[in-house]
Amino acid sequence: MTAATNARPIRTRFAPSPTGFLHLGGARTALYCWAFARHFGGDFILRVEDTDVARSTPEAVQAILDGMQWLGLEPDEGPFYQMQRMDRYREVIEQLLASGHAYHCYSSPEEVQAMREAAMARGAKPRYDGTWRPEDGKPLPPVPTDRKPVVRFRNPELGVTSWNDLVKGVISVRNDELDDLVIARTDGTPTYNFCVVVDDWDMQISHVLRGDDHVNNTPRQINILQALGADIPAYGHLPMILGPDGQKLSKRHGAVSVMMYEQAGYLPEAMINYLARLGWSHADDEIFSRQDLVQWFDGQSLSRSPAQWDPKKLNWVNAHYIKQADNEWLAIDIAKRLSGLGADPEAVDLARAIGLFKERCETLQDLAKACLLFCGPTPQPEPELVEKHITEAARQAVQTFWAGSHSIEWRADEISQLIKTTLAAHHLKMPQLAIPLRLIVAGTPQTPAIDAVLELMGHERVGQRLRAFGLVT
Repeated sequence: MTAATNARPIRTRFAPSPTGFLHLGGARTALYCWAFARHFGGDFILRVEDTDVARSTPEAVQAILDGMQWLGLEPDEGPFYQMQRMDRYREVIEQLLASGHAYHCYSSPEEVQAMREAAMARGAKPRYDGTWRPEDGKPLPPVPTDRKPVVRFRNPELGVTSWNDLVKGVISVRNDELDDLVIARTDGTPTYNFCVVVDDWDMQISHVLRGDDHVNNTPRQINILQALGADIPAYGHLPMILGPDGQKLSKRHGAVSVMMYEQAGYLPEAMINYLARLGWSHADDEIFSRQDLVQWFDGQSLSRSPAQWDPKKLNWVNAHYIKQADNEWLAIDIAKRLSGLGADPEAVDLARAIGLFKERCETLQDLAKACLLFCGPTPQPEPELVEKHITEAARQAVQTFWAGSHSIEWRADEISQLIKTTLAAHHLKMPQLAIPLRLIVAGTPQTPAIDAVLELMGHERVGQRLRAFGLVT
């Protein structure tokens, strides 16, 4: 089932629980819900499922909102908070009690556990046995005076609950395999599965895309919606994301807050591009824009198999976006990173420095560290590299180069010509002078074109490094 076969207005929702950060799996779910709604001109709703009071925190809520904002997944409605809708949930519970689709159950937790153990002993599924379920002609036990009841949904006993999953195809569950779900606890607070149903009903959600750990919840939620006479959304359950070793994604694989990727120097467009490909594809396209994703994402081509997180692939995608980005635009971010590293971003033409290094960098943090060359402390080369490359012949050539530098305009083209003249005078090849210069001014034998590096560093700063190295006075 897709939006094209559904006459209802397209309305999707992302409904995280604020018990932690916005992790990669949640970010992918949010992205798919957002892209699906945008593709069909529908609405994307953000709903915070904060009924787990013991674990939900304001900090976690903010972390989710920050992650959504960084990725550019702005909702059309929300965020809505379940804790602000308690009166509505209680109203619907009373409605179900009045219609006979729910009932009070006085079985204690110990009694329910005993029922489940007895069922398992018989080789059956562990479940509540319906002791307090009203039936015609069935006597109920005396109501305990010292015990408050839970409210259970009266699940159909006959028939099959089926849906055509957007990802997995047709899924069917026999109703006699489902016990009567608790929809309100003894203190009257509604449970997760019930709140979700009321929210989806009230918010007129047409399509639910979520992780496949929710598959078992779906038949229960469908049955409650049917009891309420509500429209049933189309459901799609996304396979999990695995780590590079094929195991469930964990912190050691990178299953951290998406904001940690921002701190590490990943561009949001790169994360969007990479996350979209973790469970969905469009032909063989690997690199595509946010606009392309919206144009293509119609709910088809969703994979039934788990996706595998590949940090190297993410770095490749991120490097692509860095290369394509405007240098002046990148400089705004890099300046902040340099300040965080204790450097002065005003000490260099940052856009030009970025232009020198961005082809070599996979993250913005890498790029900032590369730009430290021009505005940070003087890097010290490894002693063995000094011994190998800064020979007596190289020292003499460096001194000749520096002497000639005072009579040229300090531009890359003139610096390049001076290097060639110096090489000819000393009968050396390019690496015999270029590598020593790189070691002296950059601390490494590998840099972008040495004439461009020297020009951007400036004549005065180059001289300071040569003097610090004891090569010139």
